[in-house]
Amino acid sequence: MKMNLMIAFTTVALASMSAAESYRVTLFQPSVVNGTTLKPGDYKVEVKDNRATIKGGKESVETEVKVENTENKFGTTSVRYANEGGKFRVDEIRVGGTKTKLVFGSTEGRPAGL
Repeated sequence: MKMNLMIAFTTVALASMSAAESYRVTLFQPSVVNGTTLKPGDYKVEVKDNRATIKGGKESVETEVKVENTENKFGTTSVRYANEGGKFRVDEIRVGGTKTKLVFGSTEGRPAGL
């Protein structure tokens, strides 16, 4: 009985460690993620390890992401963009009600604190 309980606990612990984090975000303008332009609308962002999958309707895109924790909680969810050739590339998503910041793409050359 103890062995079965220990196996069950270990299985639950391993499953929770590998579970993806999930967030909701609304894009108010066409937004480029990993070369794919997403239409304005509501999206679900699933983060597992260093990969993010952004899904909304029939649209889906996967990309690298760095999850950072800040000192203070964000009041609302916000999207920060980089303007590249007149298109808005998603640079960061700051998750409202949390200290979580999702940083997309390379952070090289980015000023400190951004």
